[in-house]
Amino acid sequence: MDILENLEKKHQDSLLGGSSIPKFAPGDTVKVLIKVIDGEKERIQSFEGICIARRNRGMGSSVTVRKISFGEGVERVFPLYSPNFKFEIVRQGVVKRSKLYYLRGRLGKAARITEKSRFNKENTVISDN
Repeated sequence: MDILENLEKKHQDSLLGGSSIPKFAPGDTVKVLIKVIDGEKERIQSFEGICIARRNRGMGSSVTVRKISFGEGVERVFPLYSPNFKFEIVRQGVVKRSKLYYLRGRLGKAARITEKSRFNKENTVISDN
């Protein structure tokens, strides 16, 4: 198995091109930058939403991101190891589950997730802004 793991690790590194994937978990708000090619033109399109699931399967790893667009829920599944996608963490959330599929049935304030607050040594809250 070590040979397969090493081969897969080398392939992952070559696909990422030296960049790394930030550590994020379900409940975090993530911005995905997508490279879109229209004919000869290239542009970057962003998709920002809550990570509701993460599937860790080596090269087959993927992330499900959900957002509400014009009152309609939109979910997209993005592969982690692809040169066409970059991930940025916008804010971290506090959740107790690894799959947040229950958010599909909720709207408005019921679909909110508590934001993780950061503390310094004196236990005072540091603002995220």
